Amino acid sequence: MTVLGDRIRELRKKKGYTLEKLAELTDSSKSYIWELENKQPARPSADKIAKIARVLGVTPEYLVDPEETNVAEATDEAFYRKYRRLDPTTKEKFRRMIDVWDDDDK
Repeated sequence: MTVLGDRIRELRKKKGYTLEKLAELTDSSKSYIWELENKQPARPSADKIAKIARVLGVTPEYLVDPEETNVAEATDEAFYRKYRRLDPTTKEKFRRMIDVWDDDDK
């Protein structure tokens, strides 16, 4: 097994995705996802890894780097990256929503 294959399988199952569903969400085939999870060495493109990571809600680095072991940090970093790509209006909506949630906690 590879770090990539193990992490894709773990995150896919955690999200309740079948091989077919992850393949559909990443514009891949079911057999390609299966190969990533089960074959050594898998040689996916950087674009494909980025697409899979985005769907699974983590960073591409987390999927491929054995030194990246904290899935919570990878999930947070993926969220921050997604947030940075949002348009200013959507960012402002997020900030207001967070302010409302923060006020509810007080």
